[in-house]
Amino acid sequence: MEPLLALLFGVLLGASVYLMLSRSLIRVAIGLVVLGNAANLSIFASGRVLGFSPPLVPEGAQVLLEGSANPLPQALVLTAIVISFGLTAFVLVLAWASYRSLRTLDSEEMRLAEPPGLPAPTPEAAAAADAAAIAAPAGPAPAPERAAA
Repeated sequence: MEPLLALLFGVLLGASVYLMLSRSLIRVAIGLVVLGNAANLSIFASGRVLGFSPPLVPEGAQVLLEGSANPLPQALVLTAIVISFGLTAFVLVLAWASYRSLRTLDSEEMRLAEPPGLPAPTPEAAAAADAAAIAAPAGPAPAPERAAA
């Protein structure tokens, strides 16, 4: 069972890295969700996967019974699910706000904060591009006004 979980973890990790290296913000958000699932799987697999009895301490005993499931990875996975959900919600709201202001989800088209000509191959070219960016008006073009219905 553990080799299968290790293989699945590798597949999920590879898919998440592939998606997060994409130019589209939606693919980056999906890659973040897949990465959270891979992390949850690795935490879960670190405990005993095949516990045959629930992690309850019998009355009068001081320790868990032999062969019972480990409760710590289960608690950590529940915490990681909540954190992953909050991070995913934040990334989706950030992508939505970026789309509303820039009208694109392509990260290459979102280079408004970076002056044209940067990064430059030499320090002199970087200084010239920086001076040109300071002289030019900065900021995105205003969004078109919507007609009142």
